[in-house]
Amino acid sequence: MIEPVITAWKDRHRSVSGHQGAYAMREIVNAILHQGRTGCQWACLPHDLPPKSATSSYFAARHDDGTDQVIHELPRCQVREKARR
Repeated sequence: MIEPVITAWKDRHRSVSGHQGAYAMREIVNAILHQGRTGCQWACLPHDLPPKSATSSYFAARHDDGTDQVIHELPRCQVREKARR
């Protein structure tokens, strides 16, 4: 559901050097969701998720341009439509 939003964001924020990033975007999203769900500090993310340096910078960039709000609104709108609200 959020993949098109993430893909569009990544297309708008291409690296000048052409570097695609060391981590899959899905893993970055998983780390952000884990941090939001558990409330842990960025430095305390589990070792099977990308590190704080990668995850928090993606989160900050998406927060600054409002992409996080778009991602938040998608499921909310779908739930409201299903409930006919």
